[in-house]
Amino acid sequence: MTTIFISVLSTYFFILLGFLAKKNFKKQIDEKTITILSVYFLQPFLTFWGLTTKKIDFSIISSPFIYIGIVFLVMFFLYPLSKILFKDIKDRSIFFISSLVGNTANLGVPVCIAIFGDNSVIYTTIINLANVFFVFIIGVYFYSRGNFTPKESIKNVLKLPIIWVAIVALIFNYCNISIPKAIENSLQMGAYSSIVIQLVLFGIYLQSTSLKEFEVKLLSWIFSIKFIILPILTFIILYFLPIDSYVKGIIFIELSMPLAIANTNFASLYDCKPTVVTSAVFISSILFLIIIFIDIYIVKLNWI
Repeated sequence: MTTIFISVLSTYFFILLGFLAKKNFKKQIDEKTITILSVYFLQPFLTFWGLTTKKIDFSIISSPFIYIGIVFLVMFFLYPLSKILFKDIKDRSIFFISSLVGNTANLGVPVCIAIFGDNSVIYTTIINLANVFFVFIIGVYFYSRGNFTPKESIKNVLKLPIIWVAIVALIFNYCNISIPKAIENSLQMGAYSSIVIQLVLFGIYLQSTSLKEFEVKLLSWIFSIKFIILPILTFIILYFLPIDSYVKGIIFIELSMPLAIANTNFASLYDCKPTVVTSAVFISSILFLIIIFIDIYIVKLNWI
């Protein structure tokens, strides 16, 4: 357990590095450039490497469906609840989506590597792909509330290189196409570079967030769903599912991730109270520093 704690804490070193870099160099660091570098160049390395590290079996294919299934189950519960709790349509959208969109990439991948080892990458990669589809279709629709059609959302998803790289990687995996060791090493270098950049970028975004607007009722409900209701429901569902305990642990950790930066991006793009959303992302990330060790204890006790 101590080793896992140290491994998880080490991932926060790079987050702190990004935070301090942005704090000291301000405008000299352009997070948009780093985001483009990460999403369009380095994350494809991580995706291809992750999906070819292990032969895909039922447990791997089932993991993203279980993840999305739990998300949709909670979503159908939250939609009518949002209408009861909030009169403002923007508050409803923030509550509805922020509670469900977790940071499965920037934190999910490196945290699961720290807990479960490199074998977890193929699971976290394919779960993150499922999360990408959810964010760019359901998330964009509710943040924009009609300004962005489902068809346009799908086009945005199809523009992401990780989708096409994932398809190629799955073909390689299915056809048992071997990758030369030298190329595999290069892919691994790119993958780990992607993880480091993602963590640094996450720290940069955290330093750029603001706590000027803090809506107690809205944020309290978001955190209650994200860190209490969702994990409890996930644990109950996973407990009765006939899948490998290793996979259960990964899905549980992925669904316990704090709010994703994507929430801030879309809230800003569609003028959906971006300062409130960034505050929620920032606070959830701080809370996660404590909650992750509770989650690790639960996983260690039941599935490792």
